[in-house]
Amino acid sequence: MSIATGRPAKPQGQWALGEREPLNANEEMKAADAGLNVRTRIETTYSVQGFDSIPEDDLRGRFRWWGLYTQRKPGIDGGKTASMDPNELDDRYFMMRVRSDGGRLTLQQLRTVAEISTEFARDTADISDRQNIQYHWIDIVDVPEIWRRLEAVGLSSAEACGDVPRVILGSPVAGVAADEIIDGSPAIQAILDTYLLDPSFANLPRKFKTAISGSPRMDVAHEINDVSFLGVVHPEYGPGFDIWVGGGLSTNPHLAVRLGAWIPLEDVPEVWAGVVAVYRDYGYRRLRTKARLKFLVADWGAQRFREVLETEYLKRALIDGPAPEPVDLQDRDHVGVYPQRDGRFYVGAAPVVGRASGTTLGAIADLAESAGADRIHLTAHQKFVIVNVLPDKVDALVAGLEALDLLVGSASTYRRGTMACTGVEYCKLAIVETKGRAKELISTLEAQMPAGIQPLAIHVNGCPNSCARIQVADIGLKGIRALDAQGNDVEGFQVHLGGKIGQAANFGRTVKGLRLPADDLADYVIRVTRRFEDEHTDGENFSQWAQRADEEALQ
Repeated sequence: MSIATGRPAKPQGQWALGEREPLNANEEMKAADAGLNVRTRIETTYSVQGFDSIPEDDLRGRFRWWGLYTQRKPGIDGGKTASMDPNELDDRYFMMRVRSDGGRLTLQQLRTVAEISTEFARDTADISDRQNIQYHWIDIVDVPEIWRRLEAVGLSSAEACGDVPRVILGSPVAGVAADEIIDGSPAIQAILDTYLLDPSFANLPRKFKTAISGSPRMDVAHEINDVSFLGVVHPEYGPGFDIWVGGGLSTNPHLAVRLGAWIPLEDVPEVWAGVVAVYRDYGYRRLRTKARLKFLVADWGAQRFREVLETEYLKRALIDGPAPEPVDLQDRDHVGVYPQRDGRFYVGAAPVVGRASGTTLGAIADLAESAGADRIHLTAHQKFVIVNVLPDKVDALVAGLEALDLLVGSASTYRRGTMACTGVEYCKLAIVETKGRAKELISTLEAQMPAGIQPLAIHVNGCPNSCARIQVADIGLKGIRALDAQGNDVEGFQVHLGGKIGQAANFGRTVKGLRLPADDLADYVIRVTRRFEDEHTDGENFSQWAQRADEEALQ
């Protein structure tokens, strides 16, 4: 019963409570046919008969289970996004997301990704903040051959989208960093070996995001994932992982909470599966907007969630454990040159907001090979790291990367700290262009404020969904429509200031009444950062200042 009304509460579609009736169109689609089943139809029918043979429930539904979304038709203004029918917005081409769990790619895999890009994707190959590679311009007729080439080198687009466990974020320096607490990559691999494409986990209420890192730098944005395992040292049992659940952003953000449990490396896959199963069975399936794990965790709290996990799924108690040591490191992106534990080095480079190409990735593979390296790892910040570089090859590698505009030591704080989602260029949900505007912003800031202030995170998002994590940036920019000085309807941004992850994590505050025309973006960022320089106290960072500053200072 509802206490407020005295009437029976509406069912939320919680399977564990016997509420199995599909309560929205997405749940009906999944009940009619499992998302994973669409692969056979793609290979035998749609790739043969072409785009027009694809029914809507597969095209805008089940294709996601194999990493495919239709992309935005070129030339459609962002102001029309909300008013146009999906059939009008859809192009006849796809975005394909390639899984790179833990961000780990061998040189052979990288070269395969590069070759597919140049042959099938018009040389697109962006690095996302989920450690994926994203292609565009994929024709359905080419998908089976692309899958064949990816799978021949151990890669896949399987479950890269859809209501499933997505790619697992991992430390890009797992197994090599000199300061690592514990290497989480064996747990990532064990989860993939056991649960990827498992039908029992292929129909969740919505997407499920995982992060596993044994780095003290906390380099996987654990605060905003559904479940995260962070390296920590237990005073009795030694190195293991602290578990967090219920993080997520979009229009209703929540920071993850600790369960207070210490997990040994070998138990991570089992505990991960338990958390996913709790979400599958108890997650809310009535409204898509309330279906993420963060809503269940917010209602239950950490104590009840842990109790259900232990008693109903693991059938045992977890070991209480300490929280990770608080850190506020600004080099979570790993850009620069760093010593490894074995005497070799890893080199992190910064493309502009993850924008890359097959041609560029192929050149990176050649440079890495010439430096004695055998892998590159993508980061959760749209950057990449080349690992196992020979000491006498570091300088040549850095010079080669910088010649490609993949900056290492010379990367400004603006380039290192700026991220951008796909934006209106390809995304059907977007309202504004993002990648190009972010690039222009970086160039302007480097020219007009070359010394820079302290490290500054600027995140540019094309719509309210927060793929670029606007709420946890120093300056978060959410795409909206705005009026320019002449009263014209133009691309613009709502501004969020003072967000932060790491020590004292918090969400940014919305600058009241500000609907910033996109063409005024650089002037605004310069104005507000200079105000910070004038007003901040000793030791105060931008986030702290922005949270306490008066509204006038933020306009």
